Amino acid sequence: MTPRKKRRLMMLLAGLVFLGGAAALVLTAFQDNIVFFHSPTDLKTKQVGAKQRLRIGGLVEDGSVKKDESGKTIHFKVTDLTNSVDVSFTGILPDLFREGQGVVAEGHFANGLFTATDVLAKHDENYMPPEVAEALKKSGQWKDGSGKAGKEPNK
Repeated sequence: MTPRKKRRLMMLLAGLVFLGGAAALVLTAFQDNIVFFHSPTDLKTKQVGAKQRLRIGGLVEDGSVKKDESGKTIHFKVTDLTNSVDVSFTGILPDLFREGQGVVAEGHFANGLFTATDVLAKHDENYMPPEVAEALKKSGQWKDGSGKAGKEPNK
């Protein structure tokens, strides 16, 4: 092999190593910011790390919303109509938050309690977050806009 070909080969290998290192750094940075979605049934059946940031979605269970003595922390249950998860949230809830409505909460799950840092409520009577709708369909509990169990409404 001539010296010129060796030099080209070394430059090519150095470039590939550089690209591989850059890809590894980018993937590591993304891993810290990825937030996975889970339904209450997923949280009951799967192992989730206590430090892992995640989202849960479902319906706010009727009769489950309670404020603590200070009035700053709200406790409620999120259900996919199969299982429920206790949620604790300190802060101001969205105006449209109420029992029986769709909700997505973001935070951490540990020791059977989901501690939410953000709570998102649906913004009109027809909207359901896609992840929540999919979880309800998987559980066989999907209800169309009329409140009857059935297939997904036409888009």
